Amino acid sequence: MDLEQARKEIDKTDSELVKLFERRMQAAEQIAEYKAKNGMVILNSAREREIIGNVTKAVSPELATYTKILYNTLFDVSRSYQCSKIYKSLPLTEKINLTVENTEKEFPSSSTVACQGTEGAYSQAACEKLFSMPTEMYFGDFRGVFEAVSSGMCRYGILPLENSVYGSVTEVVDLMSDYDFNIVKSARIQICHALLAKPGSGGIKEVISHSQALGQCEEYLKKSGVKITVCENTAVAAKIVAESERTDLAAIASPACAELYGLKIIKEGIANSDNNYTRFVCISKKPEIYPGANKISIITTLSHKPGALYELISRFAAVGINLTKIESRPIAGKDFEFKFYLEMAVSVYSKELMSLLSEMSLQNGEFKFLGAYSEI
Repeated sequence: MDLEQARKEIDKTDSELVKLFERRMQAAEQIAEYKAKNGMVILNSAREREIIGNVTKAVSPELATYTKILYNTLFDVSRSYQCSKIYKSLPLTEKINLTVENTEKEFPSSSTVACQGTEGAYSQAACEKLFSMPTEMYFGDFRGVFEAVSSGMCRYGILPLENSVYGSVTEVVDLMSDYDFNIVKSARIQICHALLAKPGSGGIKEVISHSQALGQCEEYLKKSGVKITVCENTAVAAKIVAESERTDLAAIASPACAELYGLKIIKEGIANSDNNYTRFVCISKKPEIYPGANKISIITTLSHKPGALYELISRFAAVGINLTKIESRPIAGKDFEFKFYLEMAVSVYSKELMSLLSEMSLQNGEFKFLGAYSEI
């Protein structure tokens, strides 16, 4: 058989497949109606495993794996179609549409904002990039920021999410599952680390800073051979040095902290890379989606089975959505089971995405829509 004949055979087979697919989906619609009347859930894992077993036995061993992939895709499509028939108006879609409708058209210029650390922290710089007239309240740790927003003490909170050199701030990602909140905006801040000490200091023996800053300056610190001590924030580190009587103690913080706390800059630009940026997210208790929102974040868990992550990613790929971040984090109390933080570059007005996320919210064990927002 030559190329042209093979292509004609594929065209003929495709024509038959399309008719069979339509017939299968009609049967799926009837099943959806039955499940709706009898209060049954859409997902039937036992039935899917039974079908996989039958179809993989019916083909040659060489094609068994490919057949399994095909049918897993068919199951995804079928569940999606059944959802659209059972839930004429999906709860998550309704919530998002209502949020868009009720949110002001412009992001506020002033508000009470929770930040971690103290004055001079990088979170303050992120806050002042997002708000022209903020009233900052400082908290000792990231949980304090979440608590301040959750309790209504502050309307907004600023949290670092990831650094271009040192990766994700995992403590923040882990805390996301513990609180109900919404990401409403994000900002990308260039980070410039400097080694700061009291005037007249010399022979530095110990350097203190936040773990992220220490990691971002790891190469410089290794060469210096000093003792490294972690504290809760870069600006807090600068304040500790300023208040200490020691002349052999230094902090890694921003150059602005030198002026703020009366310190001298021993060396500037000590990060591993000049291209050092940190992404901060602005969170609120009340859902808010402002015009221009083109990023969406969610947290979800997956079934503990081979191929679960592949199936999830393939569903986004099928509707042309670019996942820009996938972060796995262990689930407390469960061995080798993970939750996933996902970011995607897509408009909140994408009907395909809203349909997919709504289905995930109904089918997945844990699902949290964290927000739709834009980044500056």
